[in-house]
Amino acid sequence: MAAELLLLLILVAPVGLLAALAFLVRPRAARIPLRGRHVFITGGSSGIGLALATAAAREGARVSILARNAVRLEGARAAIKAATEQDVGVHAADVRDATAVARALEEAGPVDVLVCNHGVFVAKELEEQDMEDVKWMVDINLIGTFHLIKAALPAMKARTRETGVPASIAIMSSQAGQVGVYGYTAYSASKFALTGLAESLQHEVISDNIHVSLIFPPDTETPGFAEEQKSRPEVTNIIAGSSGGMKADDVAKKALNGIKSGRFIVPCNFEGAMLAIATSGLTPQSSPLIAFVEVMGAGLMRFVALCFQWNWFSTIENWYAKNKKHA
Repeated sequence: MAAELLLLLILVAPVGLLAALAFLVRPRAARIPLRGRHVFITGGSSGIGLALATAAAREGARVSILARNAVRLEGARAAIKAATEQDVGVHAADVRDATAVARALEEAGPVDVLVCNHGVFVAKELEEQDMEDVKWMVDINLIGTFHLIKAALPAMKARTRETGVPASIAIMSSQAGQVGVYGYTAYSASKFALTGLAESLQHEVISDNIHVSLIFPPDTETPGFAEEQKSRPEVTNIIAGSSGGMKADDVAKKALNGIKSGRFIVPCNFEGAMLAIATSGLTPQSSPLIAFVEVMGAGLMRFVALCFQWNWFSTIENWYAKNKKHA
């Protein structure tokens, strides 16, 4: 009898937990359509941004892209036109300039899906890093995101009230925005901050039918990353090299799927999915099934995280021991 009760409990408990989570998870799941809607993407002249713009145009969205370099923007427009036969709007502005950002969004018109994809990255130990580089990363990665959202929100809210169709604000973070890594002190700080921005913003805009997505790509094969990798500390390359990189098109596909399904956390690969479970904490969750995986996997992922930290600290210790011998 005891064995039968235990078996019944094993079978029924997960179903009961799923039922409870279906009631608890918020915000409720939503579908964010792209066809015929205005998708505004920053950092759209190359890399992930260009891949996102191309993919959105293929799905029938009206796409606008923003970046600093007008010549590269025109090149991106031509590339998207050749790939999709769709024209896109281009806007040259620096996200650090709130006035220029507001002007670009006014010219583009009301936005249904805002993708804050811009970002810069200089990997270096904090002691060796110039404070101008630190400020540069924070101003672009964090403050620039504030400028975009502030400028876009009023028209986005009016649009959802008018149409009744949910909108999206997607923020491109990084796996370095989920876990700190040697050499990423300033970069990780600018990306970790986006999580606090996104969590609080989701509370503020959900009543306006706007869903926030926070995207966590790994190292991605882009022109910018190829340059940045040349100056990364050796220890950073050893640690980061243990995680596989991705192509920009693959990241764009994962990101757009996450945006369209209204997911708050959008990982892009297996490691990212594991990090999402390990760092889920108090983040919003709209999927009962993913919430179930988070609840059941949290303890295991904490153990896995400790294993990774052991490996990273061992790598750092070994590297310094080796280099002190040769100093």
